[in-house]
Amino acid sequence: MPDYLVRGPTAVIAALVAPLAVCAVLLPFRSNLANTSVALILVVVVVAAAALGHRLAGVLAAVSAAVWFDFFFTVPYQRLTITSSADITTAIVLLIVGLAVSQLAARARRLKVVTITDAEYLAQIHHAAHLAETATSPDAVVECVRVQLVSLLHLQGCRFEYGTLIGHSPRLQDDGSVTWGHRTWDVDRLGLPAQDTELRVVAGGHYHGRFLLKTTPGHLPPLQARLVAVTLADQAGAALQTTWKNAKATQ
Repeated sequence: MPDYLVRGPTAVIAALVAPLAVCAVLLPFRSNLANTSVALILVVVVVAAAALGHRLAGVLAAVSAAVWFDFFFTVPYQRLTITSSADITTAIVLLIVGLAVSQLAARARRLKVVTITDAEYLAQIHHAAHLAETATSPDAVVECVRVQLVSLLHLQGCRFEYGTLIGHSPRLQDDGSVTWGHRTWDVDRLGLPAQDTELRVVAGGHYHGRFLLKTTPGHLPPLQARLVAVTLADQAGAALQTTWKNAKATQ
């Protein structure tokens, strides 16, 4: 099933209906099942809803499970009333556990996304570093990094200028921050400035050029991506520095 359906309206509907369906299946065995066993089965349903859907789906499944548990499995039956203190405790625990596991499932999904993203970042850095070591021309490395920066930061465009320092452009610093003149630009809230942002390429104490980043309005590149961009620029700098040293050696 497509991801937008699994995590969209379908997930919400399934989260509401699944506990009711499970209760309907268990209802003929009500006299032989302890209420705690029913509650544990419903917790499994809530975990599945949270894991396959999203946080809201998990919360709705937890509430739905608690309601239908009360309606079908606590005395008086078919009423949203509980007279037994043990059943009250079970229903409350079912709701609390259901809400807790929905939060844990949401957190687990976020960690998975971060891990996948980190792997993609590392792959880009590895590719640029390998090219910097093996390419016969630094231009190939510069072009590779330029293309990577467009994808990494979701830019409208990017170009490289050799050995020029003109004007007072916003600058992407080594720590991932952006400065413009004497102030720090809030990238996390505003994104990159509308004016082209420079990412300087410096290696061995020598300035070799700069990438000029043309931002996409509305996109907020995260700090992690900005730090990777700085690392990629360092790989271009390493290739340019090697060429510069070789040229000096032949003079």
